[in-house]
Amino acid sequence: MTMGKPLKSVTIVGGGTAGWLTAALLQAFGRKEQQGLKPLEITLIESPDIPTVGVGEATVPGMVRTLQNAGISERAFFRRCNASFKLGVSFDGWNVDKAGKPVSYINPFSKAPNINGVELAYYFNRFGAGGRDYLSSYAATVDMVKARKGPRAAGAKEYDKSMGFAYHLDAGKFAALLTEHCTAKGVKHIRENVLEVEKDDRGNIAALQLQESGRHQVELVIDCTGFRGMIINQALGEPFVSYSKYLANDRAMAVQVPHPDPAKIEPVTRSVALGAGWSWRVPLYNRIGTGYVFSSAHRTDEEAREEFLASLRATIGKIPDDAEPRVIPMRVGRNRNAWVKNCVAIGLSGGFIEPLESTAIYMIDMGVRWLLSYFPDSDFPDPLRDRYNRLVDNLYNEVRDFICLHYRLGNRTDTQYWIDARTELEVPDTLGENLELWRYNLVSHYDLPFTTLFDAGTYNAVLMGKRVYETGYARGDIGSGFLLDERLWGEIQAHLRKLNTERVKRAADHVALLNELRGEAAPQTAAPRAAAPAFQAAQATVPLPGFGPAQVPLGQGKRKLDPVDKENASLL
Repeated sequence: MTMGKPLKSVTIVGGGTAGWLTAALLQAFGRKEQQGLKPLEITLIESPDIPTVGVGEATVPGMVRTLQNAGISERAFFRRCNASFKLGVSFDGWNVDKAGKPVSYINPFSKAPNINGVELAYYFNRFGAGGRDYLSSYAATVDMVKARKGPRAAGAKEYDKSMGFAYHLDAGKFAALLTEHCTAKGVKHIRENVLEVEKDDRGNIAALQLQESGRHQVELVIDCTGFRGMIINQALGEPFVSYSKYLANDRAMAVQVPHPDPAKIEPVTRSVALGAGWSWRVPLYNRIGTGYVFSSAHRTDEEAREEFLASLRATIGKIPDDAEPRVIPMRVGRNRNAWVKNCVAIGLSGGFIEPLESTAIYMIDMGVRWLLSYFPDSDFPDPLRDRYNRLVDNLYNEVRDFICLHYRLGNRTDTQYWIDARTELEVPDTLGENLELWRYNLVSHYDLPFTTLFDAGTYNAVLMGKRVYETGYARGDIGSGFLLDERLWGEIQAHLRKLNTERVKRAADHVALLNELRGEAAPQTAAPRAAAPAFQAAQATVPLPGFGPAQVPLGQGKRKLDPVDKENASLL
């Protein structure tokens, strides 16, 4: 039996964040010269005429590892991409409390510690925290956001991880940085239109007919052509599986506006509930990226536009007269298979789930890592393709279920949209079973068989943040099987309050920290770190790509604004 030959090349079709991040990770981890084999040749073909959607202005903590793996300096990243820090997502007005008042909470990048082997959430649910919310019962995040602090002290080293964080970034500038980085390391960049896609007698993609260069032969082709799926859908005919029965939002509008006060930048993404969806707000160094994700069944584009602009004026004040939102139709769902024949779809061409939890770049990252783990030879063995597709399927289901959770456990009744989101949309079977279980018990890692991103602690942060157990969701005595010591809880709360107060004091002002990282302020010496506490500080909730969930034991001044780039209004 003959074995397949090692592949010599990979061709990526499509640029933007998806294409260039794929190239960067393939270049970083792909085959170098070894055992007589030449390095893997990477070619990226990008149309000069087709604009990118620009996904991913907000990220998750795995982005830190992504940049490090790609060999990109954090300081260069902040300077080139107008990046800022993100300590979590603030959900504003998605639920109401017992008095009918809107609730706000932060879904954080910190994991609650256990208390003698028991999830802290059980203690909070039983005893409360003296008027503080769930997150504030163990982490400094809420106070850090209010004080507009960054996640580290002044003078800290690049990629300091003393506190869980992610980034906000300018998607267009990030793609440009990746382009420069990749081409300098040998990635071949072709700026031409693909006119035709040629298949061989096995149905594999054999070549691409380029407008000027002619026939470009391919071995493995990665489709990063966005929603149109030029190769995976159009050439190979792979069906698209819509998620419209689970998620109502199918359109978005995006715009960029200046900061009301450039010296005050929040280190948090905001998701503000509106009448037929939600509005994101991503504060970059030089501007705010914002938009409205909504359901066309509940708002026309014009109605959504008027509602969105009114909301903007109410929250940030006067907006520029030329701030005209760009409407983006969303293809919500995923391909039946991400890998078909010799083509792998990554990014929007593979699928898209509304950007509520900033998962777009993370899913690109994981798609590339898994491809490298199950990299084929010239035979393209079925077992490799099947396992890859199973992993991608699991990831989409994981993200879909977590997004659906936010809507199903909403309790607003002021518009038909929110009523329909709770009562008319289907619930995936995997989530539906758990929603019944969680009426009697908090979320356990045993309930979630596949977790690369949203673990039990993240689910509990949402349940507690929405205050579902205070508003009638429970059907049993939550945590009745545990011995919960109220005196011990009080001692731990006092200790964590002291610990977190010190953490806020040590952290640098967000804007000052950004100026330092950009090289626009003199670097400072980091303040001495306190001795390790008896209780470990909260760690990142979202695991790094390729790693399982983390386990946590317990025992200023004015500056010139860059011009707003109206051609790169990005989805969150």
